[in-house]
Parts: sequence; C-alpha cells; structure tokens
Amino acid sequence: MSYDPIIAPSMLSADFGALDRDVEMVNRSRAGWFHLDIMDGTFVPNISFGFPVVKAIARNARKPMDAHLMIVHPEKYIKRFAEAGVEWLSVHYEACEDLGAVLSLIHECGMKAGVAICPETPASVLEGWLSKMDFVLVMSVHPGFGGQKFIEDSIAKVECVREMIAREGASCLIEVDGGVGADNIPALARAGVSAFVAGSSVFSAPDPEETIARFLSLAEGA
Repeated sequence: MSYDPIIAPSMLSADFGALDRDVEMVNRSRAGWFHLDIMDGTFVPNISFGFPVVKAIARNARKPMDAHLMIVHPEKYIKRFAEAGVEWLSVHYEACEDLGAVLSLIHECGMKAGVAICPETPASVLEGWLSKMDFVLVMSVHPGFGGQKFIEDSIAKVECVREMIAREGASCLIEVDGGVGADNIPALARAGVSAFVAGSSVFSAPDPEETIARFLSLAEGA
C-alpha cells in the first residue's frame, strides 16, 4: 500500500516563546502533521515537554498530531494522549514489556499505533508485529536530542522494513525521524518512507514554510 508523502515538523525545534506563531505557520504550510517528541529523561537522557504543551498545540492545530513517546511505561499515558487529541502515537519497541498489549490499548483509544526502533535495533525485531500496527518509525539518529547528523545506514533499514511489510502483507506507513533534510529526502522516499519528521532543518530555516513546501516537493518527485 502506498501513501502520499507527509512532512511532519517536529515541534521540539519550535520557538516555545512564540508557540502559537509556529503552530499557525505549520497550519498554513504544506505540512501534513505536527510531530511531538515526548521524552522522560529515563528512556532517553533528555526531557522535552508534557501535556500542557501538547494541549497548547492541540488548541490551535488544524492538522493531525503525531506523538513519539520516548518514555518508559508508555501504557500509563496512552489514554491521556488520546484525550489530548493525538491521532498517531508511536512507542519504542525497546521500552515495551508487552508490545501487543500496548498496541491494542492505542487502538482501543482510537489512535493509529506505531512502533519506533532505535538505530542500534535491527528491523527484524518487527517480524510478526507489522499487521498489528499502522506505522513504523525508523530513528535515523539516536533519540534524545534534536539537530543530530543523519545516520546513513537508516536508508538500508527503511528498505528492509519496506520488504518486511510487503512480505507480511501489512499496510504500515514508514516514518523516519532524525537529521532529515533536502540532502536525504529523495533517497528516503525511494527507499519507502512516506512521513518525514523535520525539526531543526525546518524551524532554523530563513523561511520555514517555504522549506516545508520544498521538502514535500522533493519527496513527491523522488
């Protein structure tokens, strides 16, 4: 199953002193989703933001919110993310003691369920699970901090995930997060990526709205 390309600006790179302005920029732009990176300081060595900021974004967001939980015990918070308006929710394979139960809970709460894998985690861990999820999030940097350099091996991992999806007859969308920009979007799109998370490459650009449009055109033209 093929999906139209989606650019998902990571709000972790937004200006939190002008959050409403940056939310409105994403609303106006050709972005498809708002990407929310949720970090707890335990699963990853950093803390990002919690429900007050998620709710502040949701208040004005006119596009779906895609939350990436880089936290331990994600099952404790799934219902709250659904109540906050999140539509796409990913949890880390490495953080789930009972992945099946977590995926079921995400679906029971009315959200699309995704599984994220760290750079050192082989794609093969997803074998047998793909039919139970809606998307796979391939981390192309080590989770925890924005602005990292893209890990080139991620392209081969995406191709592996795409082949597994086809082999299992699943219909997962593939998302990639970390170091995404103009220099790697075409190759990622050809490898099978549909959703591109872009943080610093968007928000530190002179014209973020134009950058989103350019990234989308690169993905569409690949």
